[in-house]
Amino acid sequence: MASERGVDLMAAITIRTAERADIEVLAEFNIAMALETESKVLSPTVIKAGIGALMEDAELGFYTVAMVHDEVAGALMITKEWSDWRDGLFWWIQSVYVKPALRRAGVFARLYKHTREQAMRTPNVCGLRLYVERENLRAQQTYLKMGMEETAYKLYEEEFPADR
Repeated sequence: MASERGVDLMAAITIRTAERADIEVLAEFNIAMALETESKVLSPTVIKAGIGALMEDAELGFYTVAMVHDEVAGALMITKEWSDWRDGLFWWIQSVYVKPALRRAGVFARLYKHTREQAMRTPNVCGLRLYVERENLRAQQTYLKMGMEETAYKLYEEEFPADR
């Protein structure tokens, strides 16, 4: 699979909504992505429960996966944020991961294109958003190439302890 490139690989990529059977691989992707991008170690138990909860409640969002030869090659998660300014929903692209051997081969581009088309067909969706680590210049270039624009906003958060 890793040696394929170009037209052959692009033809082999299919996109579908993730299913419960994908929880294990999605958890593996999230664990790998957190370690790679933020040096964070995620609990497999917590991440699997989080993925399962999302799959049980469509109001929270959904996962989309890219398949190459019947194997999950990449994924992204969509969560939803209401915008009163626009009277619509932003779909937040999160938990983006493509297997390292398949990066720069069009997997994310296909995931993004599919997600964008799906969002454009959904009447109350007003746009797509995502956040990216400041140091992840490669990903930032990819997002710009997809037609996204950097915003003027900075992101702030307060994370609550799990045992509160």
